[in-house]
Amino acid sequence: MTATPARPNILILMVDQLNGTLFPDGPADFLHAPNLKALAARSARFANSYTASPLCAPARASFMSGQLPRRTRVYDNAAEFTSDIPTYAHHLRRAGYHTALSGKMHFVGPDQLHGFEERLTTDIYPADFGWTPDYTKPGERIDWWYHNLGSVTGAGVAEITNQLEYDDEVAYHAARKLYDLSRRQDERPWCLTVSFTHPHDPYVARRRFWDLYEDCPALDPVVPPIPFARQDPHSQRLMLASDHDKSVVTPEDVRRSRRAYFANISYVDEKIGELLDVLERGRMAQDTIVVFVSDHGDMLGERGLWFKMNFFEGSARVPLMISAPGLPAGRIDMPASTLDVLPTLADLASLDLSGVMPWTDGESLVPLARGTGGRGPVPMEYAAEGSYAPLVALREGPWKLVLCELDPPVLTNLDEDPHERVNRAADPACAPVLVRMTEAMNARWDLSRFDAEVRASQARRHVVYEALRNGAYYPWDFQPLQKASERYMRNHMDLNILEDSQRYPRGE
Repeated sequence: MTATPARPNILILMVDQLNGTLFPDGPADFLHAPNLKALAARSARFANSYTASPLCAPARASFMSGQLPRRTRVYDNAAEFTSDIPTYAHHLRRAGYHTALSGKMHFVGPDQLHGFEERLTTDIYPADFGWTPDYTKPGERIDWWYHNLGSVTGAGVAEITNQLEYDDEVAYHAARKLYDLSRRQDERPWCLTVSFTHPHDPYVARRRFWDLYEDCPALDPVVPPIPFARQDPHSQRLMLASDHDKSVVTPEDVRRSRRAYFANISYVDEKIGELLDVLERGRMAQDTIVVFVSDHGDMLGERGLWFKMNFFEGSARVPLMISAPGLPAGRIDMPASTLDVLPTLADLASLDLSGVMPWTDGESLVPLARGTGGRGPVPMEYAAEGSYAPLVALREGPWKLVLCELDPPVLTNLDEDPHERVNRAADPACAPVLVRMTEAMNARWDLSRFDAEVRASQARRHVVYEALRNGAYYPWDFQPLQKASERYMRNHMDLNILEDSQRYPRGE
């Protein structure tokens, strides 16, 4: 009888708002990211991978569940991720894995675990409904939580910030967890997700990383600012949402913002290097799948736009690299999605997803990486701040089509026009492509119904939030608890057993 092979461990390294165009085949040459470059060399590198939705909470719920926002109903950064939606943490835990999270996942609602057996830190963002947009008030800015351009005009250097403090803590707890796992006191395979908030704005970096980019050749955007009147309608809405007319952004502001952003990629690279080093020294590297991914990108001043919330490449394209035993390393150009991570992990860990696949929008990337299969057109959705109605997009081959009931269609050919300067929707030569892709998108999405669902969700949440902030307030934010009496040496422990069990490797 053949023994069932041991399932691999899984280490997921997630970053926030990392522009995928900077990862054409691993990190771009100008980036000081030696650890990510070494990881890229042994990974399947999906050069054209896309977020399911270019905003934190929707993107992360979709990443974890393999479902688009319309299925998860996590439309924006204040929409509840409900407990009945299986995530990769649920699937792996059900199959016998230990599942843990260190860092950000932006869960909204009272369930702050979503399949994780253990959560090592709190989140950096609130878990309630306070950031709910309102489609009944198009153009209204809520200044205390909407992005403005202060991140750009205030770019620079600091040794400690809110976000640096958070990511320092995330890395510390993740490293400590890896040391615990290396002791082999739990025989189960494990999945540890480590999720950093950098290089998300504000664009502020530590001096030693900032200094790496003094002569960086990429400090100026490729596409210069486009005047407001010439921007497409959604870009105009995003500029209004970021209060663009209240700030004067100079070319030096742009350069300093991009410099700090690149510096924070180097900061995250160092943290990732520390974790991969612990994995290696704990003798777990050979049996561990390593996934590197971002939730969405950042426009970084291209076209005069910042942050995300649109389907341009800078915002929607993300790095995705997977290093796994038996998975060939190399670059894959066929478009892929963060929706694909769940079914890919299930494939690599030999998990059966047949019961939920009818409700899953992702596809396993294992056949694509092995050269034995492909991937269908990649869908995206956006229905959050800065939008007045849902937007949807489809990437098929070189083509990307964006539809919204309020706007003319936007069709681009990314092979011919990688910076998306020309909308081909009105080009007679592209009419067959436009018709074919529009029909496919209309079959997938009912935009009027989608809009009604989003509006109903927003209305419900506004009522609930106002009610729950009256009287006694119970926060949903995750409160990590530490069992101090079970750490180090205590009187209910046998010192001899303790010292031996906490040492790894043993006998050396």
